[in-house]
Amino acid sequence: MSVPAVDAPALQGAVDLARAAACEVAESPSDVGEYLGATVSDGDTLVTHRFSTTLQGYRGWSWVVTLAQVPGSNATVCEAELLPDDDALLAPRWLPWAERLRPGDIGPGDVLPFKAEDPRLEPGYVPTGDPELDAPALDELALARARVLSPMGRAETAARWYRGSHGPTSAGALKSAAGCGSCGYLVPIAGALGQVFGVCANEWSPDDGRVVSLDHGCGAHSETDAEPTPSLWPAPPGEGDDLEVTDRGADADQADPGQADAADQADAADEVETVDPAEPTEPVETADPVEPAEPAEVAEPAEPADTSEESPHPVITPTEEGSPQDA
Repeated sequence: MSVPAVDAPALQGAVDLARAAACEVAESPSDVGEYLGATVSDGDTLVTHRFSTTLQGYRGWSWVVTLAQVPGSNATVCEAELLPDDDALLAPRWLPWAERLRPGDIGPGDVLPFKAEDPRLEPGYVPTGDPELDAPALDELALARARVLSPMGRAETAARWYRGSHGPTSAGALKSAAGCGSCGYLVPIAGALGQVFGVCANEWSPDDGRVVSLDHGCGAHSETDAEPTPSLWPAPPGEGDDLEVTDRGADADQADPGQADAADQADAADEVETVDPAEPTEPVETADPVEPAEPAEVAEPAEPADTSEESPHPVITPTEEGSPQDA
């Protein structure tokens, strides 16, 4: 009994069947674009049809529909899906959460996974039981921990701190007048890192509470001062800073009475000399002899003489020629 052969041209020509399968998988038939061609594989038993996609954000992707045919039957759909091409826009490669983290990503409540093999760490000091050997290592070097910084870890830390914003190349350090190494607010740290770094303890500094390099600097240095700025306003007169107040009464009480009298006479002579000799003449000019006659005009004696007609006694008045006549 002979088995019918697979009709590969029929599979290649089943474009409408492949498009219908792609439209069924897509959210909308409009997402399936133009036909891109077919590829025959697996001994002419499988044919893959490709269609472009019109979905936004899927540049370089295409719809792929694979058809197969059982001998003696019609073509059937094996699979239909959206796959990327060689120039497709893809998301970054997936990385585990521990590898995706970057410095500064850890927030409150976050916990990093434990790393048993960390090149930045090395085993700490294991006590020997001898106090003379264990005391320096445990107390002075603080090695009573399971792991401590390795030389690689210290080198990376020093390079990171020195290149950071608390090193000598920051904007504040370049404008500072002196380095942190001479500042009284610098707290030294022990160990190899203490040769290059310290901790700032100045609350007025932007680096307060942070590790800074010894050649870092800021404007809050303990030994620097601000340059005086000239003012456009004139200095107010009589500020009183350079004035000296002398109590002459107290000095006179302690001095010799004879000297005090001589000083008083000298002061009186100074007062006399300071008076202008022309000034006393002004009161004399104001005392005009004519001015006192003004009060007499108020009570003029000629006015009572008019009432003499009623008096029985004769009044003798001088005439123009000077001879007396009876009134």
